[in-house]
Amino acid sequence: MKTIFNTLILALLSLSFLGGKEKSICIKPGEIWPDNKGVHINAHGGGILELNGTYYWYGEHKIEGDAGNTAQVGVHCYTSKDLINWKDKGIALAVDNDSTSLLVKGCIIERPKVIYNKKTKKFVMWFHHELKGKGYDAALTGLAISDKPTGPFKYIKSLNPNKGNWPLNFSEEFKTDTATMTNIKPKSEQGKTIIERGYYVRRDFNKGQMARDMTLLVDDDGKAYHIHSSESNQTLHFAELTDDYTDFTGRYTRVLPGESNEAPAILKHKGKYYLFTSGCTGWDPNPGRLAVADNIMGPYTSLANPTRGTEKQMKTTFQSQSTYIIKVNGKKDAYIFMADRWIPKNAIDGRYIWLPIKFDNNDIPYLEWMDEWDFSVFK
Repeated sequence: MKTIFNTLILALLSLSFLGGKEKSICIKPGEIWPDNKGVHINAHGGGILELNGTYYWYGEHKIEGDAGNTAQVGVHCYTSKDLINWKDKGIALAVDNDSTSLLVKGCIIERPKVIYNKKTKKFVMWFHHELKGKGYDAALTGLAISDKPTGPFKYIKSLNPNKGNWPLNFSEEFKTDTATMTNIKPKSEQGKTIIERGYYVRRDFNKGQMARDMTLLVDDDGKAYHIHSSESNQTLHFAELTDDYTDFTGRYTRVLPGESNEAPAILKHKGKYYLFTSGCTGWDPNPGRLAVADNIMGPYTSLANPTRGTEKQMKTTFQSQSTYIIKVNGKKDAYIFMADRWIPKNAIDGRYIWLPIKFDNNDIPYLEWMDEWDFSVFK
């Protein structure tokens, strides 16, 4: 009987394995996060799409060393039912070996996000795109489309959005301002004033606006928005997408002009829009930022640093930078702050900082460190 009992125990234990690897039961921020093959998940600067009970994680596929900071492979996709254990579904969007393609191997693809269009039944990916060998000068946003969530996605185009359109919240006075930034530092008081008055908007009016760090949001009415760092990273733009999510309508607003925000991630909670961002310090982490609005297009009011903890944790947002907010399916008011701990000298070793978002007595979101956690944290 003892032998039979032990055999049953071993059989039950074997059920806790996924694809030959032990099934995880919690999230451990900052640790190696193995997929079903036992390999650290390779989906950096990512975003999550939830559809019919399955979560799809899209992110930058990195390789070892400095070269991993450029797109040598493409956008990776993983799937999960529980947001903890992930299956490798391969490359959803591959770079091109054709040197005439804008998506050629060695360009830069960052922060890919995918949304599903219920009308067209297409999966639409937007991403920050820079041209090979040109650094961050192009500041394009790229578009790819697929019939399936795991791809393959077909690259369509890259562009500077909202060409020939003024922001909705741009005054007539600003349209004719003649101030320039010549010999003026953007972070100086004079520089900030010139930026707030729309110097970069006027400069880029005819060619289209810059679009770097980005995220997407599909609102409750099905309308989609492309949120990106623009104006040389000095101002965020909230831009409305067309009904099929594959282009810009020309309606957009400037958010927090001159405040130097990047890494946008947005959460809608009880009718309010909470915007998580970071300052612009390259690969180095900095204090998290939070703003709130009653309308997706703004205006946004800055709030306190959403990070709570030690002085170091608050100064570095747990040594990470925001990328997306996940709404947990089947749980009320349950959201996950999704961030990256960048390691540019060995890009493939970048770690993921996922933490449950908590709310204070005034319903303002905040973050606290947890070495490990599971979904019992959500009431």
